[in-house]
Amino acid sequence: MALKALIVDDEQAIVDLVRYHLEKEGMCCFEAGDGDTALRLAREHRPDLMVLDLMLPGVDGLEICRLLRRDQSTASIAIIMLTAKAEEVDRIVGLEMGADDYVVKPFSPRELVARVKAVLRRGQVPSSDVIRRVGTLEVDEAKRQVRVEGKRVELTVKEFDLLCALMQAKGRVLNREQILESVWGYANAVDIESRTVDVHIRRLREKLGQESERVVTVKGVGYSFECEG
Repeated sequence: MALKALIVDDEQAIVDLVRYHLEKEGMCCFEAGDGDTALRLAREHRPDLMVLDLMLPGVDGLEICRLLRRDQSTASIAIIMLTAKAEEVDRIVGLEMGADDYVVKPFSPRELVARVKAVLRRGQVPSSDVIRRVGTLEVDEAKRQVRVEGKRVELTVKEFDLLCALMQAKGRVLNREQILESVWGYANAVDIESRTVDVHIRRLREKLGQESERVVTVKGVGYSFECEG
């Protein structure tokens, strides 16, 4: 079955361009030109992916992202923010609101498609039938489910992939570049993309509750996962 993409932008030329290239990749696309319509369509259709502009009539892109992440039925939608705001602080705020990635306007359609594939790649293919248990943390890779103390924890596509990558390393330290390559599919990442990892680590810790201390920062190097105890 074709993957579904919701394209949200108030510039029809941008919507048409994104739609053309995603449909070439076999995706089923639908669109919205304002925030209220975007929220309604996201809740009705539960797309696999949302390409989301920040500056929208009505509800803006940041608020849309925040609301979708708070709702269990839409929390796992992969979100790529498409924005004319190129400042680092704007990108970081977007990531903190729950975006999986961002693309800055003007953009290359080829780059956008590459990032879409990177965001969706691992999310659509079960890693294995392995269920990993450490302390009160349980990760079912095939079902892409996480529980802490038996309670379901809702992670985004990239938060889940990040957790799996850290656990699969079995205590080895992964630097930011290794994480970006294995989780996002990026090579030769620039500094701002390295901040993507830091923001996702912070969000992951917030959601893991009492097991958050297992995600360890190795200063000046990267991150590891504490498997003991």
